[in-house]
Amino acid sequence: MFRFLRDHGIIERNLILMGVLTLITVSIGGLVQIVPLFTIETTIERVEGIRPYTPLELAGRDIYVREGCYTCHSQMVRPFRDEAERYGPYSLAAESMYDHPFQWGSKRTGPDLARLGNKYSDDWHAAHLRSPRALVPESIMPPYAFLDRPLDTESIKARLQAQQALGTPYTDAMVANAVVDLEAQARADADGAGLAGRYAKARQGNFDGNAAVVTEMDALVAYLQMLGTLVEFRDVTPEQVRQQ
Repeated sequence: MFRFLRDHGIIERNLILMGVLTLITVSIGGLVQIVPLFTIETTIERVEGIRPYTPLELAGRDIYVREGCYTCHSQMVRPFRDEAERYGPYSLAAESMYDHPFQWGSKRTGPDLARLGNKYSDDWHAAHLRSPRALVPESIMPPYAFLDRPLDTESIKARLQAQQALGTPYTDAMVANAVVDLEAQARADADGAGLAGRYAKARQGNFDGNAAVVTEMDALVAYLQMLGTLVEFRDVTPEQVRQQ
């Protein structure tokens, strides 16, 4: 038996034998990886703080995807020392659990955005989107001044319902108050009690600097300012991080 295994020339000269042995090897490897997954409820460890996007943040994320921002910016800090030193704590699977689809990305023409939230002011983001080279002369990002147009708020309820159908835990109250919560978050002086009760750490603000109308710029800046702010990494245990 062992002599047969050592004489690999027999296998190499017999295509049928090689195919059968290859199939057996691949099948064993696949079963070892797949079968254990049926014994656990989920592969994503629950992390305190993760919540669905607010209606305004969800609208901003849709704009982010629509404009193809993911083609130049990733949203995943990889578990390497140089990445952690530059961007902050590396990404957890739970942070993307409500993304359909996720925005990890595979190319960085611009910096990673996973920890962008609260790094710059709302005014900085709005100015940067309107005229990138006015703030970063070497930037090759196109301008997005056209986002100062009014945001379509009529479809936001349907968007939450679509996410709800995909498994995102939006409650019926969240869906019913979608437009109210969106408008409350986009105005710093609005009553945000309902918004805060439904969405933890939902920051209100005049994100585009114009309180008169809710714009696409408001939505996109609100989304960018939320990225990486939901998890308090000082409260995440090493065991939770390893399980991610």
